[in-house]
Amino acid sequence: MFDSTTDRRRTGSLKWDVADHELPMWVADMDFTAAPCIRRALEYRVAHGIFGYNTLPDEWAQAYIGWWQRRHGFSMQADWLIFCTGIVPAISTAVRKLTTPAENVLLLTPVYNIFFNSVLNNGRRVLECPLRCEDNRFSIDWADLEQKLADPQTSLFILCNPHNPTGNIWSREELARIGELCAKHGVTVIADEIHCDLTDPGCAYTPFASVSPTCRDISVTCIAPTKAFNIAGLQTAAVCVPQPQLRHKMWRALNTDEVAEPNSFAVPATIAAFNEGEAWLDSLRAYIAENKQEVARFLAAELPRVGLTRSQATYLLWLDCSAYGIPSVELADRIRRETGLYLSAGAAFGGPHDCYLRLNIACPRTTLRDGLRRLKQGLDKVGRGE
Repeated sequence: MFDSTTDRRRTGSLKWDVADHELPMWVADMDFTAAPCIRRALEYRVAHGIFGYNTLPDEWAQAYIGWWQRRHGFSMQADWLIFCTGIVPAISTAVRKLTTPAENVLLLTPVYNIFFNSVLNNGRRVLECPLRCEDNRFSIDWADLEQKLADPQTSLFILCNPHNPTGNIWSREELARIGELCAKHGVTVIADEIHCDLTDPGCAYTPFASVSPTCRDISVTCIAPTKAFNIAGLQTAAVCVPQPQLRHKMWRALNTDEVAEPNSFAVPATIAAFNEGEAWLDSLRAYIAENKQEVARFLAAELPRVGLTRSQATYLLWLDCSAYGIPSVELADRIRRETGLYLSAGAAFGGPHDCYLRLNIACPRTTLRDGLRRLKQGLDKVGRGE
């Protein structure tokens, strides 16, 4: 089912609103149709014909609770969960509510570029803790992390778990150490776990709040079905906040920002995804893993100068193009101009990683092969100095 192609041009798609000859493999949006169970739920809701204001039924929270218990071994309670229209709105709200202007918000970079917007647009400062890279694997510089957490101006840490763009799945031990350091220095953790259901087969992620009472009590966890089930346009997510005082702050903040009311399709899609979508998701994960293997084989045979970051999660690959000696924005622009292949430049993700490009492989294999062919064409021209 994932080999089928769907023409997304001229459908109002952010990803595909490009020239006809271009191939977009940048934003984290899959080119697969949604799971049949989700489409059935939406068709049923459309057939009703009335789309007024909505409430949250008990089934919404139970769908989250059941999924996280079955899939991730984390027991949540219904009153821990607050609906919101998306994880980015939730993070921006948390930055405004849990920090004051000019305070530091700490990020492990490279990291999802919109985090920077959520911090800077709200008058706070980004404090970067660059990840270390060795043998195409990224890891935390613990001494640097603690030094920056200890800064009295640092009040919030946004954790990407699993990590975008490197594909790291942080271990329970790493998460526990993060939690202890943040608690020691009075820093609240926002855990963005939107990629948690897109781990490679045989790999599991650990919810930050499940690691210890310390991690539970200092954290706001942002979760959603949108990334795994390709329904970002439905504007549906949740924050999970076990600690009552912190939860009250987030509840008040989300409602003040008016991002806590569901639209007519957010709730039925979420319930269908979490209650009926497991088999579809497992098939998707297997397909994406095969796409990763396809990329690895292609790079080894055709583009050996490109380093492939070792990834355990997400459908986003972090490609080290430092051998070409060109800043990522210029390199991405040249590849796009020469071949039509549209990739994300590493510079947007922060840190000393301006030699990287991010490649989205959540697409049918024919599309992936077209993208790889274009990547080789573009990099070969660069390599020849053309």
